[in-house]
Amino acid sequence: MQEQYRTVAREGVHETEINRSRFICALAPAATEREAQDFVARIRKEHPTATHNCFAYVIGADAAVQKASDDGEPGGTAGVPMLQMLLRRDIRYAVAVVTRYYGGVKLGAGGLIRAYGGAVGEALDALGTVTRQRFRLATVTVDHQRAGKVENDLRATGREVRDVRYGEAVTIEIGLPDSDVDAFRAWLADATSGTAELELGEEAYGDVRTQRDV
Repeated sequence: MQEQYRTVAREGVHETEINRSRFICALAPAATEREAQDFVARIRKEHPTATHNCFAYVIGADAAVQKASDDGEPGGTAGVPMLQMLLRRDIRYAVAVVTRYYGGVKLGAGGLIRAYGGAVGEALDALGTVTRQRFRLATVTVDHQRAGKVENDLRATGREVRDVRYGEAVTIEIGLPDSDVDAFRAWLADATSGTAELELGEEAYGDVRTQRDV
């Protein structure tokens, strides 16, 4: 399982013009291949009169699923450079559709490759990316007397507090990197005089920072 991956920060559109042709790149996160395909279908429906609606998507933290389509452009001049741009930027779980409205000037194979790949790169720059880190879901069970301080300390040190529930005891759900488990267990025992319990759950991914590519 990959330690982290990057994906599109949000769904959005970025447009550029090259030799009177409009290149409109729509980007979106996609958790599954079906989500990616549905997004492609939606963009095509939004641009039924476009000359081409080319796409590329990468699904899986390890880029296990990679698909691309030239949609009528010369083979290898649209979908592949789009896909290569996603991979070059280490983008995962994302889909890109570049809609072209032909402006009357032929770009040639090299021009098309630069245009389609560049449209994706510019859209990534404009929309930004988010890095998602692998972590383990964990539940801390602590008595009411100590719960407030434990929760405050968790938040103060940047821990991801996902949920807090109050019952006979207080349960605090957090996201915990695997590498921090032993140190966290020792800290929790010290902070609660050994009265708190730590239960480890399944692995997942969570956002760790948002950044803009330059």
